[in-house]
Amino acid sequence: MGLPPCRLLLLLLLLCLEELRASASPDAELLLSKVKPALQGGKNANAELATWNASATPLCLWRGLRWCTPDGRPLRCDAGNLSLARDPGLLLVSIRLPAAGLAGTLPPELGAFSALGSVYLGANQLSGAIPLELGNAPALSALDLSGNRLSGPLPASIWNLCDRATELRLHGNALAGPVPAPNTTCDGLHVLDLGANRFSGSFPSFLAAFRGLRRLDLSRNNFSGQPPEALSSRFPPESFSFQAGNDYYTSSGPPAGHLSSRGVAGLVIGAMAAAVVLASVSIGRWARRGRSMEMLADDDQEDAQQEQDSQGRLLVFEGGEHLTLQEVLNATGQVVAKPSYCTVYKAKLMGASIELRLLREGCCKPDAAAAARRIGRARHHNLVPLRALYHGRRGEKLLVYDHVPRARALSDLLLLQTITTWPRRHKVALGVARALAYLHAAQGEAHGNVRASTVLVDDMLVPRLAEHALDRLLLPAAAEALLAAAKADGYKAPELHSMAKCSARTDVYAFGILLLELLMGRKPSEDLPSLVKAAVLEETPLEDLLDAGMRPAPAEEGLGLLLQALKLAMGCCAPVPAARPTMTEVVRQLEDTRPTRTMYSPTESRSDAATIAA
Repeated sequence: MGLPPCRLLLLLLLLCLEELRASASPDAELLLSKVKPALQGGKNANAELATWNASATPLCLWRGLRWCTPDGRPLRCDAGNLSLARDPGLLLVSIRLPAAGLAGTLPPELGAFSALGSVYLGANQLSGAIPLELGNAPALSALDLSGNRLSGPLPASIWNLCDRATELRLHGNALAGPVPAPNTTCDGLHVLDLGANRFSGSFPSFLAAFRGLRRLDLSRNNFSGQPPEALSSRFPPESFSFQAGNDYYTSSGPPAGHLSSRGVAGLVIGAMAAAVVLASVSIGRWARRGRSMEMLADDDQEDAQQEQDSQGRLLVFEGGEHLTLQEVLNATGQVVAKPSYCTVYKAKLMGASIELRLLREGCCKPDAAAAARRIGRARHHNLVPLRALYHGRRGEKLLVYDHVPRARALSDLLLLQTITTWPRRHKVALGVARALAYLHAAQGEAHGNVRASTVLVDDMLVPRLAEHALDRLLLPAAAEALLAAAKADGYKAPELHSMAKCSARTDVYAFGILLLELLMGRKPSEDLPSLVKAAVLEETPLEDLLDAGMRPAPAEEGLGLLLQALKLAMGCCAPVPAARPTMTEVVRQLEDTRPTRTMYSPTESRSDAATIAA
């Protein structure tokens, strides 16, 4: 007698699952069974981890991950290479999920991946201890867990990474106890950031033997004693300080308390059509031609290389390794904008579009390499990355950015009423908030000029914040011109008097203005916080302040979420900086009030609804 159809179907399904399990990539299987549940935490699904599944999603599309073949070739997604999770030969080489709303714990299994070279999980809400197994990861060279809620002691096994690690970032957690001494000098470690934790005990004098250190942050801990002379003498006096309360900070750059900001990415983007020059120009004509190129050793090899010939130097960062000096200088482009500090070109290079920004003479600092390296390290899904910096022999500076295809400035989209519903605007706001949370917690720096014109939005409503911390490259006069523009447009925090005083809190204020702009559909120059305060004093219904173009349905649920967002925006715009939330808190609140699909009106298009879950 044969099996009933339902039992036969179940048996076939089980057989298919067993076949998939038998042929699955060991790394992919470990990710699904151990790492994903641990990072996700709780019962709520995490949108960033939703693509990690063994159904039909290619491994190359699993968000935040990079893979390679056993012979070391990177896995790429193209028409002929959509390898599925059941490809048994693929190896995990990188996890990069900063500001992704992860609320779980660090799984010990992170130490079991044979090719995992980098883990970037900063600006999340991970809690619990750092597992000792993490220090036994056989290939791990870069670890960034800053801006989380990790607690407990620092495991001594972490120093097992020293034979290959170049950076270890644990800033802004709740790690406690003494810092254990290693059994090696960690000569290859360039960055060690243990700041803003609860470490105690004697100052870790063994750090003086870390001869490769270029950045060290031990601030805001509870150490006793003074740093050894052998350590402090290796850094300039202005880069090393001992403060009351046992605060230490030393680095090759300015202290973390003196955060810089970035320049505006499109002061005239709203009038871009008037700035477009129909005739193409050759970017290379302002640089002199010279002899063949010669490779130089860079003093920050973990994220950049330099290329030099008689024409100058090209400093390249992650994702820009394919760029060459001759190709950049001879790229043919089209002028698309002319802000006060640069000329912006859209150019084609090796079949792909890039954006080139030629800084004007007298606007840029003579030595911009150190600042560019810091900017070039930032990598987040909602940031436009800096790929390279050209430094000409006569002082010319050219920045190479990704060109975001089919993207427009948020200011243009709001002006044209292209995105009208709150779910669509919420998605944009959440993406911008995640980018800022990453910059503040994982990078330890301010953005400096958050505004609708620097937010580029593609046709899938994915926002990307452009050109963070550009003012690090600018002379004071040019940077102050940006601040004056921010004041005129309504984004400037009341306590901000110079670009040198930009901080995470002033970014939060500017984001609050941006959120009010999205909610009210008004220009920030109208002093939006004052309009809200006046409505409260006059007992005017707050819903009357909202953009009439937004259509929540049903009204009760949609209106409630809009008013919660309005309250959050006003909290970001608090006159007292200390009263403002952090961007990590802003991300959490926006995620908790994410619009649901039931909010869509019957007239909402399917394409609108499809973009919300991403």
